[in-house]
Amino acid sequence: MSNLLDLLRPDLRGFAGYSSARRSGTLPANVWLNANENPWPNPADPDAHCRRYPEPQPAALRTALAQLYGVSAEQLLIGRGSDEAIDLLVRALCRPGVDAVIATPPVFGMYAVCARLQNAPLIEVPLRDGEAGFSTDMAAITEAALRGKARLVFVCSPANPTGQGVPLDAIAALANAVGGQAVVVVDEAYGEFNAQPSASTLLAAHRNVAVLRTLSKAHALAAARIGCLIADPVLIAVLRNCQAPYPLPTPCVDVALAALTPAALAITRARVAELIAERERLHGALGACPGVRRVYPSQGNYLLARFADAEAALARLLAAGIMVRDMRAQPQLGDALRISIGSPAENDQVLAALGASIAAGARA
Repeated sequence: MSNLLDLLRPDLRGFAGYSSARRSGTLPANVWLNANENPWPNPADPDAHCRRYPEPQPAALRTALAQLYGVSAEQLLIGRGSDEAIDLLVRALCRPGVDAVIATPPVFGMYAVCARLQNAPLIEVPLRDGEAGFSTDMAAITEAALRGKARLVFVCSPANPTGQGVPLDAIAALANAVGGQAVVVVDEAYGEFNAQPSASTLLAAHRNVAVLRTLSKAHALAAARIGCLIADPVLIAVLRNCQAPYPLPTPCVDVALAALTPAALAITRARVAELIAERERLHGALGACPGVRRVYPSQGNYLLARFADAEAALARLLAAGIMVRDMRAQPQLGDALRISIGSPAENDQVLAALGASIAAGARA
């Protein structure tokens, strides 16, 4: 493909961003007086973890995440969840009113939100609902991207909320087709829950592929807001210039580093395996519940189910103290709920609420 920088907004190609005190202060020092910080810690922070501004891209965390995902540190930008990376990509690559964004509804809503905030045209290519479940129509995406002069194509795999994955060869073919015109962003927020290799393995051959990863799901650090973008180092460097000066709070970095130790990762892998087993158990059991019309196969840590009366099912679950995601406002999902995979005990509560309550309602 042509120079990756050609895909950036022309006005940002020489943009250096804000040079913060931490980013510019690289020389060793014993007395730091370059960032207008308070010389004393807050009484609530006796160990002074938070007195200083944090590193914009902490080297230790960057190295740990690069090792986790099998990439180089230069290919990785850490942000406040993968949401920040989505926003940065849209702002840096899309000229308002000109460069389009492709999304595939029903799908994670932040792609459309960020496009709207940037006034980037949004082109929607609906998922297809078939006998085997939902599928991502890669041929239609390619055609729409080329016809609409899209700059960003978001492919969610595994897809939220519908659960399907997208084969790597299909992603590679899409990247080839739109090379020189668009970046293909593969959102792998739920990548740990499927067996397919990451799309980051495509980066060596396809410079216009980028991959979103997060510690929120499999690693159980949703409140820490640690996500990352994996992409060509040229794109990573530009996006870093567009990022806020201090995006990563030190306490969040500390917990993320602790979560990436070998011992913690071993526990995470075991829990992911248990969640996958529970997903398959719940898939079969939900399908047998009265009033459940269909349960879709899933490669994530959730199941999408259609109900004869979704309103009643939601009410039964809420009455039992169980909160699930109401998907009825999404295209094609007017009778659907999304159920996250919980612990075995929590999943049993879901089954009890649906099985007993819906069956009782049917008898009435």
